[in-house]
Amino acid sequence: MALVPPFTREIAERKVKIAQDLWNTRDPARVAMAYTESSIWRNRTTFVTGHAEIEQFLREKWAKETQYRLRKELFAFTDNKIAVQFWYEWWNAEDKSWYRTYGLEDWTFAPDGRMQKRQMSGNDLQINQEERWFKDGVDVNSVEIGPQHW
Repeated sequence: MALVPPFTREIAERKVKIAQDLWNTRDPARVAMAYTESSIWRNRTTFVTGHAEIEQFLREKWAKETQYRLRKELFAFTDNKIAVQFWYEWWNAEDKSWYRTYGLEDWTFAPDGRMQKRQMSGNDLQINQEERWFKDGVDVNSVEIGPQHW
């Protein structure tokens, strides 16, 4: 099955989980290859374009957001667009605190299946060790997430 537009629900769900697994590698060069060379991003209030800027952005992100563990779920899709909701947890070495970030992403894909546009809106919530979902050894896909957990 080719993972290129136009998307079916099955393809959209697979692309979301592939992206989740790729981001959980925390390897900026590998992640950047999933995007077109001219891909444009908005990540909160930061704007980047192309592989070099994506890699630099991710290096800086994961230098700050250590022990990063991400979960993505399909929210909606059309022929060449996917919307996801996400949750991730990370340790901030500067203030020695755990955080959970959650929000939505809007993705647009090129005909070859690589992402050409990514827009992310997210919020950070400081949490304590006991509130963490994605502890070591936990499969991020097995965690029950619902409004009662936000």
